[in-house]
Amino acid sequence: MDHSLLSILSLLFSLLVYSCTCSSLEDQQRDRITSLPGQPLNVEFNQYSGYVTANQQAGRALFYWLVEAPTSRSPESRPLVLWLNGGPGCSSVAYGAAEEIGPFRIRPDGKTLYFNPYAWNKLANLLFLESPAGVGFSYSNTSSDLYTTGDQRTAEDAYTFLVNWFERFPQYKYRDFYIAGESYAGHYVPQLSQIVYQKNKGIKNPVINFKGFLVGNAVTDDYHDYVGTFEYWWTHGLISDSTYQTLRVTCDFESSTHPSVECFKALRLAELEQGNIDPYSIFTQPCNNTAALRHNLRGHYPWMSRAYDPCTERYSKVYFNHPEVQKALHANVTGIPYPWQTCSDIVGDYWADSPLSMLPIYKELIAAGLRIWVYSGDTDAVVPVTATRYSIDALKLPTIINWHPWYDNGKVGGWSQVYKGLSFVTVTGAGHEVPLHRPRQAFILFRSFLGNKSMPGQSF
Repeated sequence: MDHSLLSILSLLFSLLVYSCTCSSLEDQQRDRITSLPGQPLNVEFNQYSGYVTANQQAGRALFYWLVEAPTSRSPESRPLVLWLNGGPGCSSVAYGAAEEIGPFRIRPDGKTLYFNPYAWNKLANLLFLESPAGVGFSYSNTSSDLYTTGDQRTAEDAYTFLVNWFERFPQYKYRDFYIAGESYAGHYVPQLSQIVYQKNKGIKNPVINFKGFLVGNAVTDDYHDYVGTFEYWWTHGLISDSTYQTLRVTCDFESSTHPSVECFKALRLAELEQGNIDPYSIFTQPCNNTAALRHNLRGHYPWMSRAYDPCTERYSKVYFNHPEVQKALHANVTGIPYPWQTCSDIVGDYWADSPLSMLPIYKELIAAGLRIWVYSGDTDAVVPVTATRYSIDALKLPTIINWHPWYDNGKVGGWSQVYKGLSFVTVTGAGHEVPLHRPRQAFILFRSFLGNKSMPGQSF
């Protein structure tokens, strides 16, 4: 081949790369958030949000919100972490971003924001995804999609989203990448992790440089989850001896995928026996009468001043439905015919497919050498610590470091056990949403996960 032809080909390739780069930069700038209504002063990090197509034919587009690390903390050298909330049908913007690990919290007025001192973007660049289509601002032009969504489509769409998102943000290609989430994302996270891992096989330098995943209070294995949940209710005095025994007998998830009529009756009785508590955080007041209780009890019980506000999702519902907020986020650009909600009842109620167990995926990804951490707030009665421990035990992994306390400022922050291929951490006093109930301890956990270091011991 002569040199002139080589030069022409080289020039054409350069132009192609340049046009692609310019295009992605234009898309990025279009998605850049200049300012959010009610945000505090001195925001020192870049934010982007908008839509990425997950399925062209059906018109499914997923909404994302990228919060980069502060400029003073070198965001270009920090990993990228995708955060997913569960439900199924719940918004990662409502929960992960607005009341757990995001940079801002919403005040009770539903209009103004304040900084989260333990925001995870201090350690990594955070990518929040509202998934699947029909959740939050994410939408589908095929209305029947909302009634036919399940695990498989959610994972496939999330993977397509990632591939297309990396094209829009090429500076994140080859960056260390992790997937994190909680609750029903105990399905989403390993399933998406499996697809990314399998697609990366045989590629020397994959664009999605996947390193591992982190899940909290995660739905993992139906049989062990139910056995562990009933046991938690009974040992924490939430249900009677007889109801516990009835649940153990009638809710046989080892041989049946659907609860029997007798099981439903026992579950209803358990709910009545538990009474008006917040099952996601059994030792804190539920939202319905919290305002008066917090005000009256604060003087008598010092811990009440530090108690989380269980009404935070109400503030989200107000804030994210403001037209000026949606405009700033480049959200709802197609005029979705329903208000933004923290969770979609339609998507959740009509969920199509849900495998009984994630343990086979765990085995595959542990064998692949990926970093896998599982954590559990120990005051959650919905996906409790006992359920998670039974699921992990079923993996029959050799123990590397025995069960031991970890510490924060000289106080026990929880307990941990390190297995071959998996680390398990509990956070004491935390409910279902660990970063909401114990933000400082969750931050320490996340820092340890990213550094692949054991939870901190007691310093003498």
